[in-house]
Amino acid sequence: MDKRTLGRNGLQVSTLGLGCMGLSYGYGPFANEELLGEALAPIRDEVAIATKFGFSAGDTRLGLDSRPESIRAVAEASLNRLKTDRIELFYQHRVDPNVPIEDVAGTVAELIREGKVKHFGLSEAGPQSIRRAHAVQPVAALQSEYSLWWREPEKEILPLLAELGIGFVPFSPLGKGFLTGAIDARTQFSANDFRNIVPRFSEENRTANAGLVDVLGRIAEGKDASRAQIAIAWLLAQQPWIVPIPGTTKLHRLEENLGAASLVLDATDLSAIEEALRRIEIAGERYPAHLQQRVDR
Repeated sequence: MDKRTLGRNGLQVSTLGLGCMGLSYGYGPFANEELLGEALAPIRDEVAIATKFGFSAGDTRLGLDSRPESIRAVAEASLNRLKTDRIELFYQHRVDPNVPIEDVAGTVAELIREGKVKHFGLSEAGPQSIRRAHAVQPVAALQSEYSLWWREPEKEILPLLAELGIGFVPFSPLGKGFLTGAIDARTQFSANDFRNIVPRFSEENRTANAGLVDVLGRIAEGKDASRAQIAIAWLLAQQPWIVPIPGTTKLHRLEENLGAASLVLDATDLSAIEEALRRIEIAGERYPAHLQQRVDR
């Protein structure tokens, strides 16, 4: 697979990443890192591992905590579970309003000097936080949601990243599965599925948003591709420093997603997509209200 570079300090990664949360979702980050550590050990030097800090004891249920001592503790625990001596990309999971972002960046800078971390990342951070952090320790990548049905980053975030030389890693590039066409108004999610509490996935909003899936289907037919491949290829075409991380637990979906990396959308294709989307208004918020408050603006 081709490579892309995140940030100005030379972090080279594959054109597509793999979002791994779903591999053990519901069992916490600890089982997830242990699983990855075991799986990647034989090929450790061939992959770039990204993980996060920013919650108390690494547990999202316990609230935000990016105090320097907590960052260090999470780093050591992650290194142990991942069975590795370095983390290529260490993200702050969410901006902590109780800890100056300069202190966060400074602590990660120390870990970088010690060789335990290679590059610093932020997740869902707003423009001012990004600028302040970057002034202390260059930020290699920002990880936030971006897709054909969530284009908010285009307003302020993408221009800022271009200015500062920061890469962008979109999570949920397939709209949590909606853009694949596999979900419609009749779909029933399992009881523990996060989408049950996401406003955008209410039955009413799934019906309202079906037009976007129809548009993707028509474009996909013309390119002999799947909807998922079109959605990912569209992201890749936006900037050469964008690296989506679709997640999956199925091998055939992984292979399908990888096919997007070789799918070229030319200016005519992109204009057609843009024109079609201009006529569609996406319905529903991407997060329930209590989670939306965690996103730094």
